Amino acid sequence: MAAPMSELSGWFPALAIGVTFLKCLLINTYHSTDFEVHRNWLAITHSLPVSQWYFEDTSEWTLDYPPFFAWFEYCLSHVAKYFDKEMLVVQNLSYASPATILFQRLSVILVDVVFLYAARECAKTVGDNKVKEVLGKPSFVLAALLVWNFGLLIVDHIHFQYNGFLFGILLLSIARHCQSRHLEGALLFAILLNLKHIFLYIAPAYGIFLLRSFCFTSNNSDGSIKWRNFNVVRLAALGAIVLSVFALSFGPFIAMGQLAQVLSRLFPFKRGLCHAYWAPNIWALYNAADKAMAMLGVKLKVLDVDKLPKASMTGGLVQEFQHSVLPSVSPLATLICTLLSITPALLHLWFRPSGPRGFLRCVVICALGSFLFGWHVHEKAILMAILPLSVLAVESRADARTFLLLATTGHYSLFPLLFTAPELPIKVLLMALFTLFSFTSLKTLVSKEGCVLGSVEGLYLAGLLPLEVLCEWVYPLTPWQSSMPFAPLLLTSTYCSLGLTYAFCRLYRSLLTSQALKHKDKSQ
Repeated sequence: MAAPMSELSGWFPALAIGVTFLKCLLINTYHSTDFEVHRNWLAITHSLPVSQWYFEDTSEWTLDYPPFFAWFEYCLSHVAKYFDKEMLVVQNLSYASPATILFQRLSVILVDVVFLYAARECAKTVGDNKVKEVLGKPSFVLAALLVWNFGLLIVDHIHFQYNGFLFGILLLSIARHCQSRHLEGALLFAILLNLKHIFLYIAPAYGIFLLRSFCFTSNNSDGSIKWRNFNVVRLAALGAIVLSVFALSFGPFIAMGQLAQVLSRLFPFKRGLCHAYWAPNIWALYNAADKAMAMLGVKLKVLDVDKLPKASMTGGLVQEFQHSVLPSVSPLATLICTLLSITPALLHLWFRPSGPRGFLRCVVICALGSFLFGWHVHEKAILMAILPLSVLAVESRADARTFLLLATTGHYSLFPLLFTAPELPIKVLLMALFTLFSFTSLKTLVSKEGCVLGSVEGLYLAGLLPLEVLCEWVYPLTPWQSSMPFAPLLLTSTYCSLGLTYAFCRLYRSLLTSQALKHKDKSQ
């Protein structure tokens, strides 16, 4: 049973106002180069004609998001001019006046209203089972896990980005599918793809779900397909929606003969396998193994140190590198690995459709599989798996267990994004509060007796504490700090990649277990 709107209207506004107030307190904190990226995009879209948007390269931070996001920046720029016109001058590189900072911070907070609305809609899709206490309601716990998400707070409101706005559209799309409003959900996702193309990670789950569960008007209990139940009209409606959105987005650039230029900006494969700070995925483990083998080879005098690549993969630069010992990885290899990692979930969604929750589980698997095996993955992309999994976590102990592993490890992996001293207590405190709430609230919901996590899992998460002490306080005092400054990043990425890989395996286990239980119930 879904949570009544009247109950949500009682406590949700207070929750939204509280987190908005916290965001305002973070306005004067450190901001990353992404702040200049978006300021430059404001200037480009405001000062130059559309025909020059994807050619402008005065700054190294060229426009590399799809056209809808460029128009989003264009709209923001017409408000920005009332704060400080100088921020809209393309040549004013690294411009960060107080008025500019205030505007850009407030713009993120303002557009987060989309995320707040989406969180409210998602909260309405989970049953409260007539629970009287607010803190024990699945709808409240879910809303809190979304609205107060630690990762979004530090990535958007300290580091600086507009992820809340984008994830708001994603969650609203998911909520619409849970409400059987599939055409609206498809429209929202098509818009999302034209705002930020990283959401292609989860596009296969959307495609399979809509074809199997929307275009087929009825499903057989054994999972078999009868094509006479295929609704061509529904397929045509989906196609019309998707094609119309993409035509509106890319049409002007196709008309100007600039499609190739736009796509070259969206998919810059020459940036290398890993980002400057390794995302904690399979390739972090691969890179670490390559480093270890190279060091061992030099020590055993099997390899010549002079012939090895210098600072390979750990120099903090965004460019292509060659591995020292192991075979170098190509974009095609990462694509194949990614497809192999998500194909079982897609096949399961096709042959064993289980409604919106099955779709949501497949979305999480696609997001995490792409994160683990993708090319040049940004560490912030882990939020694409954490946020949707929050919806499942409040309804199942198995999903709650995976969520706690994924969220705790994934959020900690974002710590290196905030490397300045004033932000250290902020990130530690915020993560501690969110993690404590996650553990206590989910234990109350899905596991009133006993711990949600296993002993080994708890021991692994506990290991994050000494890791943080080592990286933040101990290592800077050692003589290796000057010669190997990126060692803490390597340790963090490698350690966290183990936990995220394990969480990915658990997702697949829960997928198979839920299907086995379903068959058992039917046999009884």
